[in-house]
Amino acid sequence: MAHLPSRRRLALVVPVALSLTASLGFLPATATAAPVAEPAALTAQEAPSLAYVVNTKADRRTIESVKKAIAAAGGSVVTTYAKIGVIVVHSANPDFGPQIRKARGVQTAGATRTAPLVAAGTTDQGSADYLSAAEAARTTAAATPGAEPLEADQWDLRAIGADKAAKINPGSSKVTVAVIDTGVDDTHPDLAPNFSPSQSANCVGGVADTSEGAWRPYTAADYHGTHVAGEIAAARNNIGVAGVAPGVKVSSIKVSDPDNGLFYPENVVCAFVFAADNGVEITNNSYYVDPWLYNCLNDPDQKAIVDAVNRAQLYAQKKGTLHLASAGNSNHDLAADEILDDSSPDDSTPVERVIDPSECFDVPTQLPGVVTVSATGVQNLKSYYSSYGERVVDVAAPGGDRLYQIPDTPSKNGRILSTMPNNQYGFLQGTSMAAPHAAGVAALLKSEHPKASPAQLQWLLKAQADDTACPESYDQDGDGTQDAVCEGGKRANGFYGAGIVNALRAVK
Repeated sequence: MAHLPSRRRLALVVPVALSLTASLGFLPATATAAPVAEPAALTAQEAPSLAYVVNTKADRRTIESVKKAIAAAGGSVVTTYAKIGVIVVHSANPDFGPQIRKARGVQTAGATRTAPLVAAGTTDQGSADYLSAAEAARTTAAATPGAEPLEADQWDLRAIGADKAAKINPGSSKVTVAVIDTGVDDTHPDLAPNFSPSQSANCVGGVADTSEGAWRPYTAADYHGTHVAGEIAAARNNIGVAGVAPGVKVSSIKVSDPDNGLFYPENVVCAFVFAADNGVEITNNSYYVDPWLYNCLNDPDQKAIVDAVNRAQLYAQKKGTLHLASAGNSNHDLAADEILDDSSPDDSTPVERVIDPSECFDVPTQLPGVVTVSATGVQNLKSYYSSYGERVVDVAAPGGDRLYQIPDTPSKNGRILSTMPNNQYGFLQGTSMAAPHAAGVAALLKSEHPKASPAQLQWLLKAQADDTACPESYDQDGDGTQDAVCEGGKRANGFYGAGIVNALRAVK
């Protein structure tokens, strides 16, 4: 059975990821982590089991005590991130959650999914728009001297000055951007020159597998991570397309479940810790952690998810890693008083619920220090699908718009052209595509300022962005009703944050 990307990694109708840059002072800010694999882990075939994260103090005595409580409650430890106090557990005990939360030393604990650990079917969410041979020939014929063969269709590079920036500084090979996603096809000729296998892994299940090729997509249908990687760092080698930062390294940390494509919390915890421990400077996160679009703190399971992932991403920040994430594809106002979430949980049966985005958090994009990126089209307008929110969105970047912002390019395609598995190229759109453009610019900034901390790098990213005011009207479909309301001034507003990223400014 084909393993298809889950719905928000694609870039059209459904959410990619949502984010709020809110203060999460209630969360512990532990400092260092290293995973310790345990020999007695359950497997997915030993269903009916659920996966859990159990969070405790980061000291050996407390962790050992909690492990004994886990065993007594019918749980089996999969792995322990001892220095951030996160333990990944499988258990078939239906009362494991309530029981372990009562154990001495446990701070938060909860299930990371709502369906048992069994194989799940996949759902066809539509295919990418692959570049045909005829389109490729037409685009190549329009190439300008010194440009990549397919660059004439890359309106997005020109929109942020990335084509000119590459002539000044294409980025340093000492900077690595990790693509936390569905895997990257590092054999693609546009990616192979800049790929870093030593900083790549498969984190599915919560334990990093660094064996050769473990980081690659399961099938060609799991193309999302490969597309994202090309947007960041496709080499300028006279083959195909170019990335925003064609001189930096890119790595792959695969976190998508092989059966349903979902990004479970234990996988993402593993990814952040692995990135930090292997010298990754920047991570790109074009997803939200499943199964909840928003994790509400009044629910013990969802609270534990927020806690575990936050510990891991804070650990990475403290080791020098900046995280960028997509803002979402549901055209939500993330600064609203309430939002209807009708997609959660996405691993079983969704239930409609109205959430308060100041109390229910999208993970990882709503966590402190994570850069939230909205999407724009060729006219520098917010893309019709992109979520937004004053004091929520940090910056904007090209994500594509196939409906209302059509470029004058050979293919006349408003989406983003990038690499696909098996040496192919294709168009996608979404805030999934916006985040890697911003990650590429952040990589250029890190190349220029190698000693910049994550906080300083985020400040530089905002400082170099082009101030973009709210549009006078945002009635994209012309029906007389505003399709979204932008609040704020020219220097900071809900559509564009501090502005649209600018690669040329980054290298100047």
